[in-house]
Amino acid sequence: TTIGSIIVAVTSVTITIVTVPFVLFYMLKDGPKLLPNIKKVLPKNRADAVAELLVKMSDTIAKYISGQVIECLFVGTFSAIGYSLVGIPYALLIGMFAGITNIIPYLGPYIGLVPAIFIALSLSFKEVILVIVVCVVVQQVDGNLIYPNVIGKSLDIHPLTIIMILLAAGNIAGLLGMILAIPAYAVTKVVVVYLYDIWKLQDPKR
Repeated sequence: TTIGSIIVAVTSVTITIVTVPFVLFYMLKDGPKLLPNIKKVLPKNRADAVAELLVKMSDTIAKYISGQVIECLFVGTFSAIGYSLVGIPYALLIGMFAGITNIIPYLGPYIGLVPAIFIALSLSFKEVILVIVVCVVVQQVDGNLIYPNVIGKSLDIHPLTIIMILLAAGNIAGLLGMILAIPAYAVTKVVVVYLYDIWKLQDPKR
């Protein structure tokens, strides 16, 4: 059973690695054709409104991704600097790994810390303590300052709202919930606000 599970997992990862570049290529190549084709199948009196809503949803997702990139760059850069200052070899590589894994809320920092811990163990117990201190300082600054403000400003969401959403999503849906909660909330907010604006325009007295 274990061997079968490993084979399935390896196969799934391999298929994903192979297919994702092709999917991205065709999405980038033919993406501009999507909106006009959607408008063709919609009623003429609704086509422009739906197209405008889809554009706003797309912009929201793009802002979220750019915010995540900024946050990951911050964590990766300052982790590398911190590890370098405390004398950890391959600080830049470990910092890059920490930045990439940081996209996973809460659990990501611990995954990113693993390589640094292993290398520090080969040096001394003091280095292990220093590595943990670097990680804690970077994550505290990121979690309480960078993430809420960068993501919050890019999506026009209050930092406290982001923190509460992540806490609730983690309790309800675990790791996947924390990853998807903010973009899902942002897109839902765009849809609700847009529909509310249309409803008000139909009757200005409301």
